[in-house]
Amino acid sequence: MVKIALHISVLASGSSGNSILVSTDHHRILVDVGLSGKRISELLAQVGVRGEEIDAILITHEHVDHIRGAGILSRRFNIPVFANEATWSAMAADLGKITETNCQVFAGAFSLGTLDIQPFGIPHDAADPTGYVIRAGKDQVGIATDMGHVTEEVLTALRGVSHVVLESNHDLEMLKYGRYPWSLKQRIMSEVGHLSNDDAGDCVVKLAQFCAPCIYLAHLSKDNNIPELAYLTVKNTLEGNGLVLGKDVRLEYTFRDRPTDLFNVG
Repeated sequence: MVKIALHISVLASGSSGNSILVSTDHHRILVDVGLSGKRISELLAQVGVRGEEIDAILITHEHVDHIRGAGILSRRFNIPVFANEATWSAMAADLGKITETNCQVFAGAFSLGTLDIQPFGIPHDAADPTGYVIRAGKDQVGIATDMGHVTEEVLTALRGVSHVVLESNHDLEMLKYGRYPWSLKQRIMSEVGHLSNDDAGDCVVKLAQFCAPCIYLAHLSKDNNIPELAYLTVKNTLEGNGLVLGKDVRLEYTFRDRPTDLFNVG
């Protein structure tokens, strides 16, 4: 059997816009398109992909930093957009007119060419937010951002997944004493808000029980986090639990304004 190579690049990650490219040699999908169509095309070009090569867009939830360019790209390149029913209802007006065949509603696992997609629920203040595990053969990528806490459903979905894009949104002390109004701080810290660096570290410890994952620290706050602090917090949590960075877990940064390398999964 010919092995299907799976690749991932986090094109952008943060409150200013999110998008992730997952691809094989035969099929390419975007998970979220939270920047303008023009900017997404520029970011794709930086990893050697053209907009017309995208086969599908998967949406995690309807917040603007995840859907801003979805309608534009769908119309420009005739790309189908996939989301669950509640998310479609919440975002349809913001996407604008999309052809009926490009409005794809899923209610469970589905396939896109060489890619198998398994959605799973995540706790966030949206209509019906979802994460994804994307498989090509035995290789797997998990995407779990914009969640207030790590549930058993999330852990079960990500168990044994070798490459995981995981939220590490804020340092709790920076958030508490930062400039945000108290109402926004409460939202971020809530059970349906965003994951802290400490919570991300605890999650990685649990995932490392099942494999030696590569973790992409994602959705870092511009105001309430520092990439080096997120990395150090997770690293310290791992080491405090007897895990060795580089052996038991690999950590990678993601960025708000530029793509990661196109990593080979597997």
